[in-house]
Amino acid sequence: MTPTNTHICPAELSGTLDNRIRRWLQNPQRILRPYVREGMEVLEIGCGPGFFTLDIARMVGKSGRVVAVDLQEGMLQKVRDKVRGTEVEGNVVLHKAEEDRIGVSGSFDLVFLFYMVHEVADRGAFFRELASLVRDSGLIYIVEPPIHVSKKAFEDTLKIAGDAGLAIAERPKRFPDKVAILKKA
Repeated sequence: MTPTNTHICPAELSGTLDNRIRRWLQNPQRILRPYVREGMEVLEIGCGPGFFTLDIARMVGKSGRVVAVDLQEGMLQKVRDKVRGTEVEGNVVLHKAEEDRIGVSGSFDLVFLFYMVHEVADRGAFFRELASLVRDSGLIYIVEPPIHVSKKAFEDTLKIAGDAGLAIAERPKRFPDKVAILKKA
C-alpha cells in the first residue's frame, strides 16, 4: 500500500477527517446501509481516525466483525481510543498495513475503500490482493474524491481492478464522488 504521493493526511491532522460537517455530508449510515448487514465481516482499508469504523461495527452487530486497516499507527491509535469501552470494542480488529500490501488474512463480505485507492502506488497488486480477500458473493465498495481523481483516472482504476479479476456490479450515484461496487468476475 505504498502511497503514490504525499497526500496522506498525517494522524496529527486527522481531526479534519472526523467532524460534524463531514458526518452531515458523508453520513456513514446513509452511504453503507444498502451494503452492510448484521453478521457481516467487513474490511475497511484506509480507516484513518475511524470516521466510518464505529458505524460499520454497529451495523454488523455483535455477530459481525470489522477489520480496520491503516498505514499509520497514529490513525489506528485514534480508532483504538474511539472504540475503547464501547459496545463495539469486541468486534473491531485493528491492523497496520505494510507498505506494499494489506497483509490481512481471512475472507470478507464487504471491502470498503473510501478516498484511498488513488494513494496506492501499485493498484494492480492491490486489487489482486483484494480479490483474494473478498468472498465469492462479496463486494468491494470504492469511493474516490472529486478533486484528486478525474473521471478518466477513476475509469483507469476500474480497468486495473478488472484486470485483477473484478467486475463492476453497480455504479451508485454519490455526487460529486466517483463510486463503484465491484465483485469477483
